[in-house]
Amino acid sequence: MDRLFGQAFGRAAMTTGGAEWSPAMDVVTEDGDLKIRAELPGVKREDVNVDFHNGVLTVSGERKEEEEKKSGSGYLIRERRYGSFRRSMSLPEGVQEDDIKASFSDGVLEVKVKAAGKPLQEGPKTIEIEGG
Repeated sequence: MDRLFGQAFGRAAMTTGGAEWSPAMDVVTEDGDLKIRAELPGVKREDVNVDFHNGVLTVSGERKEEEEKKSGSGYLIRERRYGSFRRSMSLPEGVQEDDIKASFSDGVLEVKVKAAGKPLQEGPKTIEIEGG
């Protein structure tokens, strides 16, 4: 039976929930400000934390497993992940706590970071390497 489901759905289908998972995130610049969106389906707003310390923004929380009713039937495939999550990213220099606002709607966390002084760079910057 394991081999049949493994062939049909791949080995990931055979794993169970409970392990740490990582939400998908988009980071974009908009009018010089930074906008971070994290997909958190099945997570309640009260189970999400947004922290800022020493220039690092951290989004963390937990997707709790739904309580199951005992009906005598078991799972054949269980792909949804439950448990804690944590994503951190460094923000540009000069960002202050007051420059950060967060909102949560329809399973999407949105964090807006106002540019501190100069606008955030849109693309990659080439760094000159010094030395011989």
